[in-house]
Amino acid sequence: MRPFVFVNIAMSADGKISTRERRQVKISGKEDFSRVDRIKAESDAIMVGIGTVLADNPSLTVKSPDLRAGRRAAGRDEHPIRVVVDGHARTPLDADILHKGTGKRIVAVSKRAPPEKVEALREHAAVVVAGEETVDLAVLLDELHRQGVRRLMVEGGGTLIGALFAGGLVDELQTFVGNIVIGGKDAPTPADGAGFLREEDFTRLRLIEAVRLDDGLLIRWSVEK
Repeated sequence: MRPFVFVNIAMSADGKISTRERRQVKISGKEDFSRVDRIKAESDAIMVGIGTVLADNPSLTVKSPDLRAGRRAAGRDEHPIRVVVDGHARTPLDADILHKGTGKRIVAVSKRAPPEKVEALREHAAVVVAGEETVDLAVLLDELHRQGVRRLMVEGGGTLIGALFAGGLVDELQTFVGNIVIGGKDAPTPADGAGFLREEDFTRLRLIEAVRLDDGLLIRWSVEK
């Protein structure tokens, strides 16, 4: 068993999520920020890869006091569980994701992670060991489900999202397409990594809705199984 997994990403009109230097770029506006805060509050957990932690230092907290109050009223922590996929335990011990906001944190590592770094992380988060060389995402999702996660939001980055699609582990894709062009062949895209080589292996999507938002477009897709 695994949670319902949905990817939420903002990308430029030319399909980039940041610059080639992996520098964070403001792509969406107030309406989309509010939407993202709401779907965070509706999720049991939010997951990112170590690249996103190192580049952006996100806290992944719910910003709205009303949404946090709603979670408390429902008997939940103010913030969803924060999950970092970090095969070699590179998460900085002072990272915002480990300290900002109340609630549980999970760092998923592989068996190749240095033991001393794993032990240091255990001071700030629960550690899940899944996989030999890299984190086995299917095993991790099974463990998250066992811990009560039924709805998992994935915020990036492209390498993690690409691996989830490659493993057939995504149920829905929510994409905000902003009104900027970033450019650059080396700039990251929503689904990086090796990619699919054969057309028959491509992930097929079914359009749920397309809505104008801010000065861009929000597109929701379900993944065909």
